[in-house]
Amino acid sequence: MNDVAVVGFAQAPCVRRTHGTTNGVEMLVPIFAEVFEQTGLTKADIGFWCSGSSDYLAGRAFSFIAAVDAIGAFPPIHESHVEMDAAWALYEAWLKIRMGEVDTALVYGFGKASAGELRRVLSLQLDPYVMAPLWPDSIGIAGLQARLGMDAGLWSEKDLAEVAARSRRDATSNPFAQLSGDVEAARLLEEPLVADPLRAHDIAPVTDGAAVIVLASVERARDIVERPAVITGIEHRIDSPVLGARDLTRSPSTERAGLAVGARDVEIAELHAPFTHQELILRDALGFGDDVRINPSGGALTGNPMFSAGLTRIGEAARQILAGNASRTLGHATSGPALQQNLVAVLERG
Repeated sequence: MNDVAVVGFAQAPCVRRTHGTTNGVEMLVPIFAEVFEQTGLTKADIGFWCSGSSDYLAGRAFSFIAAVDAIGAFPPIHESHVEMDAAWALYEAWLKIRMGEVDTALVYGFGKASAGELRRVLSLQLDPYVMAPLWPDSIGIAGLQARLGMDAGLWSEKDLAEVAARSRRDATSNPFAQLSGDVEAARLLEEPLVADPLRAHDIAPVTDGAAVIVLASVERARDIVERPAVITGIEHRIDSPVLGARDLTRSPSTERAGLAVGARDVEIAELHAPFTHQELILRDALGFGDDVRINPSGGALTGNPMFSAGLTRIGEAARQILAGNASRTLGHATSGPALQQNLVAVLERG
């Protein structure tokens, strides 16, 4: 099968609210133009298009069809869509190239979370018979998960504050971040609780945003960029949707996905952790020590656009290779409540 590489990545600024439509067109048009400029490709050069978004978030059926307006009416395209983070759209596009059906693909994701009440919208992904009718929101569920870890002695409020402080400090060099700044962990601990034991800094902000990645077969990639970021392994696994049926302080699906792709021995890892304690869970599941730099972009805690934040993590991991800053990186995406489903991708310089 063909090896596949990332050859282009762009993202819209992470902001609390945009004034555009919920179909994302206004965010997508500029970043499509940016990746075409990066790669020298045109719309006619793209063999397959695949997107990730949510009709629930947009508040209308088949909202992703309206997003195709950002691509344009001509030339005709081969297009697909997943109703989840666009990291899983990347998986579909990766398979298309692996099987030799096409040699280039463009993957994009978008979400305008400001259009509704995100923490309630996310309740719709819960078990529809037992959990969803109770309307537990995403932040409340994360608070329960964080409390379980504290009661088990796995982390402390100080540990969580240190993750938040480091993330915001790293985000000062990321022009697309929604939150950034140099703040001490002790100062963060003075803030009030939001969902005990979580404070505002422990919770990813509500974000509008979008991201796009261009994939190519390795043979084609070498003609496009100097240092293609080759996807040497990609795997996604899922845990039970029944929250009471699994240990919420662990992420077995991340652990299994990481083992399948050889996740250790990377220099940089971009982890999709919408809550501070979830970064600690993911680091443990992947076996990372202090020698792995985590989320140099600031991660989802500094900007968490729904349905593109996971794709952004893979894009940021690839960008480190494309820029010559690293030779082996990892991108991670999560979906569902309390790290239910996880995708891990390892990238190496081609």
